[in-house]
Amino acid sequence: MAEHFHPLGKAASSTTAAAAAAVRSSLPFEDTRDFEESSHGFLAAPTYRQILADDGRVIWDMGAYDWLLEGQDFDSIHPSLQRQAVLNMGYGLYEVVPGRIYQVRGFDLANVSFIRSDTGWIVIDPLTAKETAAAALALVNETLGERPVVAVIYSHSHGDHFGGVHGVVDVADVESGKVPVIAPVGFLEHAVAENVFAGNAMNRRLFYQYGILLPQSPFGHVDQAIGKNIARGTSGLIAPTISIVEDVEELTVDGVRMVFQNTPGTEAPAEMNTWFPDLKTFWAAENITGTIHNIYTLRGALVRDALEWSRQINKALYLFGREAEVMFASHSWPRWGNERIQEVMRAQRDTYAHLNNGVLHLANQGVTINEVHNVYRVPESLEQQWAARSYHGSVAHNARAVVNRYLGYWDGNPTTLIPLSPKDSAPIYVEMMGGAAPILAKGRELVDAGHYLLATEILDKLVFAEPGNAEARNLLAEAFEQIGYQQESPSVRNSFLAAALELRSGIPQGVAPNSSGPDLIRALSTGQFLDFLGIRLDPVKAQGAAFVVNLVTPDNGEKFVVELSNGTLTSLEGFTSDNADLTITLNRTDIEDAMIGTRPLQQQVADGTAQLEGDASVLIQLAQMLVTFQLGFEILPGTGGIPAPTADDPFAQPAFGDSTGG
Repeated sequence: MAEHFHPLGKAASSTTAAAAAAVRSSLPFEDTRDFEESSHGFLAAPTYRQILADDGRVIWDMGAYDWLLEGQDFDSIHPSLQRQAVLNMGYGLYEVVPGRIYQVRGFDLANVSFIRSDTGWIVIDPLTAKETAAAALALVNETLGERPVVAVIYSHSHGDHFGGVHGVVDVADVESGKVPVIAPVGFLEHAVAENVFAGNAMNRRLFYQYGILLPQSPFGHVDQAIGKNIARGTSGLIAPTISIVEDVEELTVDGVRMVFQNTPGTEAPAEMNTWFPDLKTFWAAENITGTIHNIYTLRGALVRDALEWSRQINKALYLFGREAEVMFASHSWPRWGNERIQEVMRAQRDTYAHLNNGVLHLANQGVTINEVHNVYRVPESLEQQWAARSYHGSVAHNARAVVNRYLGYWDGNPTTLIPLSPKDSAPIYVEMMGGAAPILAKGRELVDAGHYLLATEILDKLVFAEPGNAEARNLLAEAFEQIGYQQESPSVRNSFLAAALELRSGIPQGVAPNSSGPDLIRALSTGQFLDFLGIRLDPVKAQGAAFVVNLVTPDNGEKFVVELSNGTLTSLEGFTSDNADLTITLNRTDIEDAMIGTRPLQQQVADGTAQLEGDASVLIQLAQMLVTFQLGFEILPGTGGIPAPTADDPFAQPAFGDSTGG
């Protein structure tokens, strides 16, 4: 029996064990095709299980999950999730199409793919980190013979599909035109825009969805559905040199003919599938993987369109799927044979469409956002297909997301339209229930009986009313833990287990999520930078202040008028004011140095790089009004926030959110 990593942690209860047993008897575990496909074409694995950064830090550790390969069933892991976690233990180099297409899997959250072209390798989706991507390329060259990288393709705008690009290609070769970088239209904008404005909150919530600080354990982190985990190395970005603009567009690169299908508004706002007609092979990007994905991702992102996702899969099916003999993707494992490919494509197409239509069918009968997850059901025919199981997403949070997309967060009950904050409403509940003692007694009774969700309803009120009540926090953690063990989706499992850990021990100090390296910050437009200054502005400090600033960047011809009024900072591109309080003339390249913190803005003012005309004190006033956000803010009361860092330069761009995994 494995030991729990926390002294207050519990093993799976009899209720949780019974739930696991019920799953084992209800799902088609006798269908082993995924295991056959995930091991098909294996060529080589490296001798190491860890990948290190230049400073010796472990940024990837596949060996930390080797206990999953010992053949033991764990009641603390949903059996379907444990199956997926074992499938995601594939590690090494695999042949997808003999002599032409290869994948390295198990080096990062995503797969990196290598297409043998006339003279080299075309690399598709170079992972999250430079270190893991470089290790993958090295394995390919050592095993198959060294060849140069002749092109890079980004399938979409999430960090685990471009962040490792510096590990496979030199930026000089891209800038010279020697190595093209190909991406869907809108890639650069969305690679930045999706995770700027709420980036700090997204990174904090990522601690929950991805279990960033949970130990690898049967009681902790076991998998991330679309891959094992996120590599914690050096992320970067090289801007695309070729954009795929048309809905369907053909391009030949170094002798390899490719037909791209743009699929905006699916798993990412900029994403594309690829058809290799000469190989009868279909690349499904992250639109078709070994799981139903997120319509709403728990770290935070705009709600996606399940119906459009289904339509684009359907379009791919009729464009390419009826001919395809191989289908591979940026996560999970390939499928071989046309019948199998069409089976998987239809299962995922129908699941997304049914989610949209079935939820709206209920919503139009009055089922609300606060009820739909307890009412909506996936058809049994889809529940029995592994390709339609919700690992990365969950049926519950995806169902609520569909309602939110069409109807918003309000359930129509005026009581919930302007609700009290939990800390304000909780005390009256505790008072009416007779205080802490009877709540704790009833909570213990419910937990012991296996009624964990009911227990959280009352214990959550007590924790918000009395954040210092350690007994309440620990009992709520116990309920959260058992709920987490029972979840098929690792995103949901991790969220409950991470919350339990924080309730017991406070917010852990540890490795922060990947966010934004200098490359990504440089990709931020000047307008987005100014918009985010508006978000960072403290409206209390700004109260009563007013000024107008012109910003002129001669090297790229941009100009902006920036106004502070009514506690609000606004900016407008293409205009300046004749009556500005201050005009700042500063090259865009120098703004980038300030944004990444290599040359603070005040230093550039002092040395004359930034030319000021007018009232220079305006810039000082603005700097004093900007807030540096605290990554470690409390989600649950009594867990202790981590103080915000002191910024060397208030105008430096804070970390973006981490879009890894979508």
